[in-house]
Amino acid sequence: MASTEPVTSHEKQFSIQKLFVKDISFESPNAPFIFTQPWKPTMDINLNSNTKKAPQDLFEVSITATIAAKNEGKTAYLVEVTQVGVFAVKAFPEAEMGPLLGSFCPSVLFPYLREVVSEIVTKGGFPPMLLNPVNFDALYAQQHAQQDGSTRLN
Repeated sequence: MASTEPVTSHEKQFSIQKLFVKDISFESPNAPFIFTQPWKPTMDINLNSNTKKAPQDLFEVSITATIAAKNEGKTAYLVEVTQVGVFAVKAFPEAEMGPLLGSFCPSVLFPYLREVVSEIVTKGGFPPMLLNPVNFDALYAQQHAQQDGSTRLN
């Protein structure tokens, strides 16, 4: 017997449509001389995320890692990678969209970003660069609090 219940189009729907590297750059301005020195680098690591509305119920979420490695005061390498995901998001309440796009989606993308960074640095002749895990929930909450001006000082 066929169900007579109406099909609701208000169910939450989330799916990954596409994952890809949108931009990648690697420079080693002091090679090959940088390889003759003992490897004791200092690292400057910056992560940024961005969300753009795409057609229909699609959203483009990206994470960009920019890493500058210096060894004995000289630039060993500069790497920048932007990992992108296109996500289909439908019927989520507005209150859930921020955490979904600002925390959950970057968390999905991060392992892919970490892999690309490690691979490109290794192919550049350096030891793998392993990005530490990132708590995107805490970062989103901190950013959201700053935007709302609701940060309290005790």
